[in-house]
This record gives sequence, structure tokens and C-alpha cells, in this order.
Amino acid sequence: MEAEGGETLVTLAMVLPILIGFVFGIMQVCLLYYTWEMIAESACQGSRYAMVRGSTCETSAAASCTVTASQVNSYVKGLGWPNLGNGTMTVNTTFPDGDEAPGHRVLVTVTYSFPYQIPFVVTKTLSLSSTSEVYFLQ
Repeated sequence: MEAEGGETLVTLAMVLPILIGFVFGIMQVCLLYYTWEMIAESACQGSRYAMVRGSTCETSAAASCTVTASQVNSYVKGLGWPNLGNGTMTVNTTFPDGDEAPGHRVLVTVTYSFPYQIPFVVTKTLSLSSTSEVYFLQ
């Protein structure tokens, strides 16, 4: 019976790194899914922000509230979603129809470089992207 005690220890030493790698791999997949949802929501919120601030937008004081591409980019970057993946996000806003007139489109593209790290596996970076396109209302 006592001779089998060493066999259990050797088996544990062989299986534990695989189990730890599997657990951390599952955690990275969960972070990847969260990140994908975060950039999809960021693109959606950016296009919504621009959509209600078209070329005819005015505040109650009759001041213009027209939006620019850099304002949309700043808004999306400042949304405050937790960056759990520790990657880098870039935002690109374009106006495919050339301006912010009612009935024209705004296109917000969010790209994210997700560095996934699994024990005993080389660290690599995945590029995730999400796009949202809507029409200006005002």
C-alpha cells in the first residue's frame, strides 16, 4: 500500500499542469467573449450617439449640436467599459454619404487587439472588429 503513494504524486504532477492550462484556457475564452460583446456594444453606442446629432441638431438654446468623427471616437473610447482583456481599442468613424444630413449614414468601426495568454502556450494576439451603421435622424 505505501508504494502506491508515490504513484499518486507522480500522476498528480503529470495531470495538474494540463488541468491548470485547461482552466486558464476557459478563462481566456470567457474574456474573449466579453471583449467581443464590449466592442459590439461600443460600436452600437457610438453610432447611436452620432445618429441623434445630425447636421440639423440644435439644443434648446438653438445652438448646434452637430457631431464630428473625432467627437464620436472620443465618446466611444470614453464609455468606460472595463478593459478586462488588456488589449488596445481603436475607433474609426466615417460618413459614407459624405456628410451628417438627415437620411445619410454614419459608420462606426471598433477594432480591438486581444492578447490571449494560456499557460504553456505562446502568447498571441487576436484582432476583433465590430461595425455599426445607422442613418441620421435629424
